[in-house]
Amino acid sequence: MKIRGAETILRAVTNPLKIKSLVRGAWCVVLAACGHGSQTPIPEPTAPLPTAGIAAQQVAVLPLTLVAAEDSLHWQATVGERRTALAKGDSILGSLLQARAPEVTWILPDALRRAARRAPGIAPDPDQMGSAILLHGSKHNPEVVPDPLRSELRTLAALAGGGGGRYVLVPAGLVFRRPPPPLPTTPGIGAAELTIVLVDVRTGRVGFRTVARGEGADPWTALTRAVKGLTPGLP
Repeated sequence: MKIRGAETILRAVTNPLKIKSLVRGAWCVVLAACGHGSQTPIPEPTAPLPTAGIAAQQVAVLPLTLVAAEDSLHWQATVGERRTALAKGDSILGSLLQARAPEVTWILPDALRRAARRAPGIAPDPDQMGSAILLHGSKHNPEVVPDPLRSELRTLAALAGGGGGRYVLVPAGLVFRRPPPPLPTTPGIGAAELTIVLVDVRTGRVGFRTVARGEGADPWTALTRAVKGLTPGLP
């Protein structure tokens, strides 16, 4: 059965500018390391979630498995222990998705964990999946999720969604950095960069990718602003 809006979602990844932005982001790191930080391009704005194409559907939301912060921010104590930070990130993302995009039936990480526990040996552990490999995108266009992650996403979506789940939202990684140019480097201010990927588990194709960015005086304020950028037009 053809899902209304699926083609719209998948067209997002065919935009070469999005793929190029990922390549430019990688070069940004190389240039900064070589002392040529002035050549760093301006990051592209956060693209809004294509909720119109997935409205009234069940969409599983994977838990975060990667969180990192630049040492220069001195946020280690605030971010805390890795498991605590991952849980905090999941909580902020899940609560804001439900509040700001209620037209989608979001299946949050705790529900995925329960579904996995009900099917030991069949379902993958959501907290041990290799979702971080989607952080930097792919050279291919359209992007296809490699196995075994592809089959694991399909299995988990089917179990959690009663066999009807087609899409999975993957937070591929959360990184806290100094605010990128041209923003001034204000003492105590950092930027959250949350890479978000929407996968069609039936085809294995990435239909949407963006880096949600937000600034704040602490990591969780920055992350909250980043996630709100996924659903613009709301307070």
